[in-house]
Amino acid sequence: MASMTVVLYPSPGIGHLVSMVELGKLIHTHHPLFSILILITPAPFETGSTEKYIKTVSATIPSIMFHHLPTIAIPADLSSDFVALNFAIPQLYNPIFHNTLVAISEKSTVKAVILDFFTNAAFQVARSLQLPTYYFYTGGASGLCVFLYMPTINNISSDSIKDQNIYFDIPGVPPIHSSHFPAAVVDKKGKAYENFINTARNMAESSGIIANTFVGFEERAVASLRDGNCISDGPTPPIYFIGPLIAGGNHVDPSENECLKWLDSQPSKSVVFLCFGSLGVFKKEQLKEIAIGLERSEQRFLWVVRDPPPDEENESNSGGGKELDLDAILPEGFLARTAGKGLVVKNWAPQPAILGHDSVGGFASHCGWNSVLEAVAAGVPMVAWPLYAEQNMNRVYLVEEMKVALAVDMSSDGFVTATAVEEKVKELMEGEEGRVVREQILEMSERAKAATEDGGSSRVEFSKLTNSWTPL
Repeated sequence: MASMTVVLYPSPGIGHLVSMVELGKLIHTHHPLFSILILITPAPFETGSTEKYIKTVSATIPSIMFHHLPTIAIPADLSSDFVALNFAIPQLYNPIFHNTLVAISEKSTVKAVILDFFTNAAFQVARSLQLPTYYFYTGGASGLCVFLYMPTINNISSDSIKDQNIYFDIPGVPPIHSSHFPAAVVDKKGKAYENFINTARNMAESSGIIANTFVGFEERAVASLRDGNCISDGPTPPIYFIGPLIAGGNHVDPSENECLKWLDSQPSKSVVFLCFGSLGVFKKEQLKEIAIGLERSEQRFLWVVRDPPPDEENESNSGGGKELDLDAILPEGFLARTAGKGLVVKNWAPQPAILGHDSVGGFASHCGWNSVLEAVAAGVPMVAWPLYAEQNMNRVYLVEEMKVALAVDMSSDGFVTATAVEEKVKELMEGEEGRVVREQILEMSERAKAATEDGGSSRVEFSKLTNSWTPL
């Protein structure tokens, strides 16, 4: 039998790479005859610890292969905007991508090419070679509804979203206010906006879209997508809901990890966990408000604090290599007064392991989709505290549609007062609203487990996807 290959082409950032690798693992687990090849492009920006991560995956799962594309010259006039760069780099790599696919095809049958939405420029190349081309949308069905509906919004109005103080009625999701859209899509004149619209149009013409969610979590959005309501000018391609696909890798020894050892000493479901993602950086003023609010709430807490941005232009963000000084950042005496009842850790904690710990009863989160899925899988209700990108829209879905989170009160510039922190944390852990979202997320957790078991919805959807690649 001729060898069969599935080519995955992620954006180089660590978050996108990890999600794509998890998809590759899933394919390999259920179809070991498929070769999994992941293309890696060099990036002119910090991508996180990708090199170490790739080495780890290669050592533990040698059947997942990484192919590093050669470094090319980046034009000096290329936009320095992060989103624009993510779209522009694959465009520059299209000739190399074409030659790479041709070389792979000479040795193996390419059953599928799976793109990240940032590698959208590669779509026409793969299609020109008549290869089945899919998109892996790392968010949920609700976000996909909005994404696929963007060309319709573009056609309806000549105004930019940022110039419209209105709620948008989008099939499958609650009304979304213009202020909740990601910054990258609110300006019609922006290059990022053009890229997102083109990506949505290409997704509509693809062989299929793979989404990291499960049917029982986003029922209305799933139904709207399946009914073709989100693409107004043509048919909707097959959409496969195969989640929750959650990255492993945080395998830690509970006896060696400070957070987990501390949690072992806390009562069941008594601790609220505060963690805001790899880019969740707060100014010192906001950190102090959080601390005051936590102390006033009288709740047990585990809080991950990252280095705040510099106060002055001449102040180094890294502090010249000095270790983060919590006493200098947080209110005087806070750490001493909350000792035993609270634990503050610097920069990183094993989030999946913490969410899965019996002592954790709540999660203050930035609403990044991977964190959302981890919370749902663990059955931990959330305080929704969005910071950037699509997270404001995720908050709307989680609070108003899925009802697994409470929204913290925020000012128009995103600032949250100590009073707001106190009230929402206390409500989540002790209040009636907290009880309701806790019951709801426990139900969703059971649905998540059922979806990924044999015969569950996500396994059935995944089989539909891969069966189309398998020879009869």
